[in-house]
Formats: sequence, C-alpha cells, structure tokens
Amino acid sequence: MSAGDTIAAARPRVIAALAAQLRDLDLAEECCDAAVEALLRTAEFPRDCAAWLFVAARRKALDAVRRRRREQLALGSDSATEGQDMGEVIELPDPIPDERLRLIFICCHPALATEARVALALKVICGLSVEQIARGFVVPEATMYQRITRAKAKVRDAGIGFELPHRRHWPERLEAVLLALELAYAAAFRDAADSEERQLAAEVERLALTLAELLPDEPEVLGMAAMVLLARSRERARLDGAGAMVPLSLQDTTMWDRQRILRGSDLLARAAQGGSGGPYQLMAAIQLTHARRAFEGVTDWQAILTLYDGLLVLRPDPVIALNRALALAKVEGSSAGLAALAGLPGERLAGFLPFHAARADLLRKAGDFAAARAAIDQALALDPAPAERRFLEAERQSLGEARASLDK
Repeated sequence: MSAGDTIAAARPRVIAALAAQLRDLDLAEECCDAAVEALLRTAEFPRDCAAWLFVAARRKALDAVRRRRREQLALGSDSATEGQDMGEVIELPDPIPDERLRLIFICCHPALATEARVALALKVICGLSVEQIARGFVVPEATMYQRITRAKAKVRDAGIGFELPHRRHWPERLEAVLLALELAYAAAFRDAADSEERQLAAEVERLALTLAELLPDEPEVLGMAAMVLLARSRERARLDGAGAMVPLSLQDTTMWDRQRILRGSDLLARAAQGGSGGPYQLMAAIQLTHARRAFEGVTDWQAILTLYDGLLVLRPDPVIALNRALALAKVEGSSAGLAALAGLPGERLAGFLPFHAARADLLRKAGDFAAARAAIDQALALDPAPAERRFLEAERQSLGEARASLDK
C-alpha cells in the first residue's frame, strides 16, 4: 500500500477519534489535514500512520483551543474558561466498540434532517468528498456543500452533544446510519481498480458486520450486512485483464467469493425471520438472486424484477427505477426497458452517469447504434472512473464497427 493510500485509510479514523474529543467537527478536520501536511514533509514515514496523525492533530487542536481562549480573554469574554480541557480524554459510554461507528451514530442526530445527517457522516467519518456525496444523492455538488456546511453549523451552534445516546434512542438514528453505510459502499463500489475505494469497501463491510453483531434482532441491519457481503463477493471479477470494468452479467462466477455469498445468504435468512421485508432486505435479496448464478448457472430476472417492484414501493427513487428498467428489459426486451427509462425524471438524471450507460446498452440491443453511441458520449462526458471509462470506450468503438458493417 502506498503512503497516499495509507494516509487516506487513516484519515477518517483519526477525524472520528479527534471529533469525539474536540466536539467540533470543523476543528477535527482542520487539525487532521494539518497533520497530514506535516506528515508529508517528514523524512521517514511512521510505522503506525493513524497513531502519528492522531497525536500530531491533537497537539494542533490543543494549540488552537489555547489560542482561542487567549483571544477570548483578551476580549473579556466570559466563555473563555468554558469548554473541554484537551488535556483530558472524554470518557464515553462504550456500547459500540468502534470509534468510527460510534461517531456515525452521533452525527446522525435527530435534530438534523436525514440527508444532512447522512452527508455529515459520509464527509467526516467515511472521508468521502462532497462530489462523491452529491453523486450518491443525485444532487449538484454546490447543493450538497451547503447542506454539509449548515449541518456542521447546527451541530456547533445548537450544542448538539457528542455523547452516544442511550441504546433505547438508537432506533431513531438507525435509518440515517444505514443510509450512510449504503452510500459509502456505493461510492466505494464505483471503481474496482481504485485501491482507496477498495479500502473503503472493506471498512464499510466491517462496520456493517459490527452493527449486525450489536443489533442482531434488527432485520434491516442484517439486510444491510448481507447486501454488502454479497456485493463484495464479486470484487475480484469486476476487472478484465486490461483493467476495464466487467458488467455483472459477463463476470466469471468462478472468481466470486462463495464464502461471502453463503454468509450473506445466512444473514438474509436470519433477517427474514424478523418479519416483513424492508428496503435493505429487498436489496440484499436482489444481490443474492444475482449471486445464485454462481451455483445455478442462470439469473432469475423475473424474480429480480419482482423484487425491484417491491423496492420501488418502499423507496420511490429514480435510481431504483433505473435499475428496475434494466431488469424489465431482461424480462420483456430492450424496448420495454427504454420505455421505462423514458418515464424517469430526465432533468434529475442528466448528470447521473449510470443512466446514460444504461440507455446506451438498451439502445445498442435495440439496434439503434447511432443513439447508443451518443448516449455513451454523454456518459464519457461525466468523468467516469478509469475502469468504467475503459469499458465505455471499448463499447463506443464496437458500436462504430457495428454501424460501419451495416453501412457496407
């Protein structure tokens, strides 16, 4: 692992631990980033990067807190002696044995709007960029930046505590916690060739499984853990020899991780015992239906379409509708899939790369090579990840060759 990858993996952990002590998200990020800059100037890279960064960032935070107090004293402020003494460690109750997962629960305070809670958790704890978070919510980057800024200000100005809530209050935060994990994994799954994103995928899996151990009777928590396991089971098959993305339907199932599939299947079976299926159980069931191809050799697209129908009722979201359209195309043909895509909110999905890639695939299957190539051009204009770009460029070339052969 390169120094950059090591720092990227350590940064969210350091911010999580530091924010729990500082009770100030902006200061935690600021001091961590300053510590990273200092680390990059050192002659010898430390053996324990996270520990080095935490100590350096904490020292910078202590200096910042002392400087603020001196300024307040100079201004005669009565609040100069208030606040946490950074020489002490805040003792938090520890029913969650993981600093990052604990801070996700803290960030998902019910005083914040759900999207703001999730965005804050993704930015501070999972280390996602504002661009990645905006992509997950399918909103402009500027809009998401404003939401995160307002959420941080509300945490600071409203004096929202950094203590972990009592276990009886966890359910009111659980929906946002699960959504944060879902979007973090979606970002991690974007590019199989990116080592930093693979690390994030592994971290989300660890957090999801930890949450499942803490809440073994919550069906949706088990569904989330199952979904992540089943999706990660295909990790090794997502790239070809040239480093291009391999679509799910073309992946070599012998490369899939059967242990993860079986473990995910077991978690989903346990979730089903807890009552009616929620969205995470349905998403996990879709993943499991795909995974069965490793054992049965075929994909039951009618079952997947039925699951998407149910999921769309619970979560009427254009991204889910997009995936349902692709499943519909497998069952009823590309014309049906294109008709379903035409009914989606085009303005909102105009900047969503998978929408254009999906249209290109269905247009190609319908024989409209010129329109398919135009859709691929729209997808390429949206800055795809390297592996996806290689795949799309290869598809564009094959479309050009197919059209040329028809013109002869």
